[in-house]
Amino acid sequence: QLIKDPVKGQVAAVSVGLVAGFPLLDLDYSEDSRADVDLNVVMDAQGRFLELQGSAEGAPFSREELHKLLDMATPGLRTLHAAQLEVLSEQE
Repeated sequence: QLIKDPVKGQVAAVSVGLVAGFPLLDLDYSEDSRADVDLNVVMDAQGRFLELQGSAEGAPFSREELHKLLDMATPGLRTLHAAQLEVLSEQE
């Protein structure tokens, strides 16, 4: 039995990328395999980044494109955090 809850907070992760010049959220395999840029974003529920991992797989990307990808990832991550809370509340 646990004496103290080991969970300190919520964490979620998404992939974002540029495919044929278009930013996409949550790339599937066919999109990921064609992505010019592939970025994994891990964030806690307070909006702090735990991990950013990305690469220019087909073409280099600009700081502006990076910011657009991060801006696209953020609402996706918030949606995942909300879904986590919903599932946890159903368990009680």
